[in-house]
Amino acid sequence: MQNISPIAPGPRFASLLAYVMPHRTILLLAMAFMLGESAVALANPWIAGKFTDLVIRPPTAEGIGIPELVTLWALLLAIQSSLSFGNRYLLGSTSETILANLRTRLYDHLQSLPLTYYHRQRRGEVLALLGNDAAQIGNFVTGTLVGLLPLLITFAGAFYMLFRISPTIAALVGLVVPLFFLAIKLIGRRIRPLSSEWVRTHAAMFATLEENIGMLPAIKSFTREAHESQRFQQSNRKLLRIAKDRLLIESLLTPAVQLLAGMGLLLLLYLGTLQVHSGTLQASDMVSILLYGMLLTRPVSGLAGVYGNLQVARGAAERLLEAFALRPEPDDRGTLPLGSVSGHVCLENVHFSYPERPQVLAGVDLEIGAEETVALTGENGSGKSTLAYLLMRFADPDQGRILIDGTDIRGVSIASLRSRIGIVAQHVLLLNGSVWDNIAYGRPEADRAEIEAAAKAAQAHAFIQRLPQGYATRIGDQGIRLSGGQRQRIALARALLKDPPILVLDEATAMFDPAGERAFIETCRGVLTQRTVILITHRPASLALADRVLTLEQGRISA
Repeated sequence: MQNISPIAPGPRFASLLAYVMPHRTILLLAMAFMLGESAVALANPWIAGKFTDLVIRPPTAEGIGIPELVTLWALLLAIQSSLSFGNRYLLGSTSETILANLRTRLYDHLQSLPLTYYHRQRRGEVLALLGNDAAQIGNFVTGTLVGLLPLLITFAGAFYMLFRISPTIAALVGLVVPLFFLAIKLIGRRIRPLSSEWVRTHAAMFATLEENIGMLPAIKSFTREAHESQRFQQSNRKLLRIAKDRLLIESLLTPAVQLLAGMGLLLLLYLGTLQVHSGTLQASDMVSILLYGMLLTRPVSGLAGVYGNLQVARGAAERLLEAFALRPEPDDRGTLPLGSVSGHVCLENVHFSYPERPQVLAGVDLEIGAEETVALTGENGSGKSTLAYLLMRFADPDQGRILIDGTDIRGVSIASLRSRIGIVAQHVLLLNGSVWDNIAYGRPEADRAEIEAAAKAAQAHAFIQRLPQGYATRIGDQGIRLSGGQRQRIALARALLKDPPILVLDEATAMFDPAGERAFIETCRGVLTQRTVILITHRPASLALADRVLTLEQGRISA
């Protein structure tokens, strides 16, 4: 059976960045804009000090005057605004591109996973991966990670300028800064587990919502609206509680750091004042120190936000990494395609069991000749549909092998194998599109004559013509606007249009009325004789189509 265990244990958060870094050139350009913005920000306190000096002491004839200095200052502010615009636009557009690419890669990976993964996973939780979790990572890269270096550059630059003006005050700053990071660590250590819990609870609530929408007819028919509303409210309240707990810590983190920064700024102001009074510091330098101190508080507060955002992103990353670590369907690169086949099918000593369930097949031996129609009967759960499941390689047998025209199906490419087999499943799966879209799904290049011929063979053409827009009529989610029998006939037409040498009909006439079933049987006799057909059915009328009727019981075939 197909294994879906992780490829390698312990993939870390950093490994996920490989999925979102193809746009490093644009991100580096945005980072350059940020650095330019930081450089201008570092120049502002210096200019303010010079301006103060000119106010206190009028300029000499050789020196720069106030008009020139104000002009230079205005030019720097204009440059800063331009850099800010370029940075915001680049990061915004790159964030959306990264998110779109990550969603595509995730979707492709999810699509490559074996069906056993989806037997274990709630569909809404899978959708949450594509929605919330992918967005969290994209926003973290462009909104937080890229801005980290400019924050550090701003901090280092402001510290250096402080050191140039007053080494004593700079040394004090060097002693106080570790207190900020200690506060960030102590207050923020609860953010990561809360973020992980929020991601899991959000996914579970989304799964419940998606499930209930699909179950709405049953909910209404059993008058379970109040119960389901209460169940959803419980999940929603749990999510609200976790969100408020996380918000409490995040709301406390930044103000606490800002408070410490403000206290440090007041201390700088006090020490600077003492140095001005003692004559070791000019009043104009005092203005620069005050502004550089204020500039220091921005990266320190920003780093508090980075820590919180990192923990939120790691919570989403854990779920994404779990999904990316799952093994896809067997890697069939290098295998030869299955060529033209006559349809001879052979199962040799096939054993199979689903995860955490008793064995379904216990040594099935079955040979079906080319262009032979074989009917399989048996109790529900006896493994009839499982044979079709294995034939399509949705999973591999635990033991034994399956051959088509003498070729083991594990030795050919999966795409070529599935192109040779048509299947009409017991549970019909249809697109929310037109009748035309659904019938032509396997052969989108088919022309109108081919599509209508397939519909006629499936006894669907007559009712399709009576629809409001005929073949262009949209049928809703899972064909909700059609009856069960109409949905099954469209699925059958879709399989017949594929014109496969092997056709599996899994209770394909279950939704037909007796007259429709008889008409279908009469119409399909000629079509079915041209291919190998496996009929999975209990209906006597359908059994009349079979050359042989076999019974599956206790995991084995009996005639």
